[in-house]
Amino acid sequence: MRPMTEADVDAVFAIEQAVQAYPWTRGNFSDSLANGYLCRVDETEDGIRGYAILMPAVDEAELLTIGVAAAQQRKGLGRAMLGAMLMLARERNMQRVFLEVRPSNTAAVALYRSAGFAEVGVRRGYYQNANGSEDALVMACDFAGDEHG
Repeated sequence: MRPMTEADVDAVFAIEQAVQAYPWTRGNFSDSLANGYLCRVDETEDGIRGYAILMPAVDEAELLTIGVAAAQQRKGLGRAMLGAMLMLARERNMQRVFLEVRPSNTAAVALYRSAGFAEVGVRRGYYQNANGSEDALVMACDFAGDEHG
């Protein structure tokens, strides 16, 4: 994975639109870069396959988004990118990483649990869906007590 640049935003936005029912806007990605968030892309000679954005705040961070091109899903890329983002957080002495996830996204919930995330709360009506809104599970991965904490 490498740092995302403004030149990557169109490709990242195209993946986002293809894989998310309620995608971020192009401006959300540009704003994340402008605000100095930890924005990364996974790229091969065939182009960008995935992206992730981590927003640091003092000694914690929030994983804002992670996306994998449809043709690359179910191959371990999301797990690898999640691991890389958690490593970035540890390297920057973050004590915890938070994220929100749709409970209906069972594959993502399982991935996050397997990576050490635990449910710590619920945000009512956080996500748009076909019925109006859906709650978000708030999950956290704590590094306190590990060799980097």
